[in-house]
Amino acid sequence: MTAFEPKRIVVTGGCGFIGSNFVRWVARERPGVHVTVLDKLTYAGNPENIAGLDPERVELVVGDICDAALVDRLVSGADAVVHYAAESHNDNSIADPAPFVRTNVEGTFTLIEACRRHGVRYHHVSTDEVYGDLALDDPARFTEETPYHPSSPYSSTKAASDMLVRAWVRTYGLRATISNCSNNYGPYQHPEKFIPRQITNILDGVRPRLYGDGRNVRDWIHTEDHSSAVWTILTRGRIGETYLIGADGERSNIDVLRAILRAMRRPEDDFDWVRDRPGHDRRYAIDPTKLRRELGWEPAHTDFAAGLERTIAWYRDHEPWWRPAKEATEKKYRTMEYR
Repeated sequence: MTAFEPKRIVVTGGCGFIGSNFVRWVARERPGVHVTVLDKLTYAGNPENIAGLDPERVELVVGDICDAALVDRLVSGADAVVHYAAESHNDNSIADPAPFVRTNVEGTFTLIEACRRHGVRYHHVSTDEVYGDLALDDPARFTEETPYHPSSPYSSTKAASDMLVRAWVRTYGLRATISNCSNNYGPYQHPEKFIPRQITNILDGVRPRLYGDGRNVRDWIHTEDHSSAVWTILTRGRIGETYLIGADGERSNIDVLRAILRAMRRPEDDFDWVRDRPGHDRRYAIDPTKLRRELGWEPAHTDFAAGLERTIAWYRDHEPWWRPAKEATEKKYRTMEYR
């Protein structure tokens, strides 16, 4: 298989958690590649996430992926677009789904239309949540053939965006691939998300909170592994194909919280139970066999406890980064019926 070797890429949402880690990975691992980051800098996008990178190689353009003129200009000078930008927090999608429809659906449409016009390679970053959930006692895992069954406004808009990409491949010959990934963890993740919220609560001397019965299972992958997998798919994946990215990291929410408490030298029962959120999926599990067999990708961060220790250390050492977002997050949670 001949590898595709882009020299100029546009990364949407490159100031968000997963996107910025991808930008940093490319800057470190592919020194011949120029990256243009397109980010609206909403509450989840922080230019500090890519601070310190060589401005000759990493350029930040502040703008909206729904801005067709801006997107067309940036895409016209690129070899590839990697689309990370999304409204992604389930709790927010339940409170107000409108921004999710605009960004995740209309934004994707704007990007793929520009890529179609200019013949630019497109990679679409999606989520395993489009498949709905699995029973706790079900041995099955999601595969590329699993039917879509989204549960939340967030996952339904991501499912819609995936379908747009597939239709543009078939109808217009768009040179595109899709990846659906399991839950990421690592540095630069907004404190509204599960792992950093627990860590920052403990650092603040606040008892963590856990939804429902805590038995909900998520399949965890370090964001560095996600980044390497996306690059592998972008450069070696077959056009029109979907690849699932996972690292065999299934763990229940209560087990993850207890692991955090242990690592931070706190009793394992030092948390509070709160009412479950509406439509809370029970279990996600990724089968990454196709990615591994077809493209030879393997995760490097397979020791979850060690990865968690490094993540905790990062948040402990970077309080000025997360403190403003933390205060806004907790203020928002106080207005929710479930929190």
